[in-house]
Amino acid sequence: MRKNRFISAAAVIILIVAGGFCVSGCGGSSKAPATPGVLQIVAAENFWGSLVSQVGGEHVEVVYIVSDPNADPHEFASTAATARAFASADYVILNGAGYDSWGDKLLSASVNPHQKVLKVADLLGKKAGDNPHFWYSPVYVNQVVEKMRDDLTALDPKNAADYRQQYQALLSSLAQYQNRITSIGKQFRGTKVAATEDIFSYLAEAADLDLISPPSFMQAVAEGDDPPPQSLVEFQNQLKNKEPAVLVYNQQTVTPLTEGIKKLAADEGIPVIGITETIQPPDASFQEWMDAQLILLENALNAKALGK
Repeated sequence: MRKNRFISAAAVIILIVAGGFCVSGCGGSSKAPATPGVLQIVAAENFWGSLVSQVGGEHVEVVYIVSDPNADPHEFASTAATARAFASADYVILNGAGYDSWGDKLLSASVNPHQKVLKVADLLGKKAGDNPHFWYSPVYVNQVVEKMRDDLTALDPKNAADYRQQYQALLSSLAQYQNRITSIGKQFRGTKVAATEDIFSYLAEAADLDLISPPSFMQAVAEGDDPPPQSLVEFQNQLKNKEPAVLVYNQQTVTPLTEGIKKLAADEGIPVIGITETIQPPDASFQEWMDAQLILLENALNAKALGK
């Protein structure tokens, strides 16, 4: 059960963003006609879509399947438009590890023998049951964009020099948010923090923060299940004792349980900040989105350290 967390995927609208298109739950809508000589790419989520758009530049057209903050990749219901996008794509990018299993079904129905597929989980050696929020790890992000460069080069070798150049430009741009992670780690290494979901786990690890929330609580909430009662009690006690410096929550999760945790943290004077699963606003680049969230985290940690 995936909770009262998201509205139906049928409410997702078509949105042209950052060189890509979103097609999901749109009542038969389809993407624009393909431009001759341009690679057609389908990215299951807009965070991977943003990155491959930047590596590919003018040589690619990218369809983002899930971009709307109210659409849950776990529950996405494919449409005829989505199936057509998958079938006609030169390159398909899925997150994997059970996060977008609907994409596997569409791939299995595809008869395009020349199509290249990147499953991020497979690239990283991950499987279903592992934390699937790979885009919150800067190390994983860098591995993925390198693979995107290699795959685009294999599909379109005549533009290999452009892909290499755009890849290097992307790495330079990603360095801003990744350097901020390093800076947070240097200043706040070992600081105790809490989170309602395991979406924050990779980022906390990268920033050398001590994520103390009960793992069973975070995983249950992320999967839409009720957490074990003892994990809820443990989490509440951590907040009542003012152990974490900051509480991070998923803004795309709205349940009585998470709202109660947020209220308890606020009542105890613990700063509460939100992060999202998909790029918000949808027209931002991946790195702009990440950096904006990190600034919120950095400010909250600074405020707590100063006793504000």
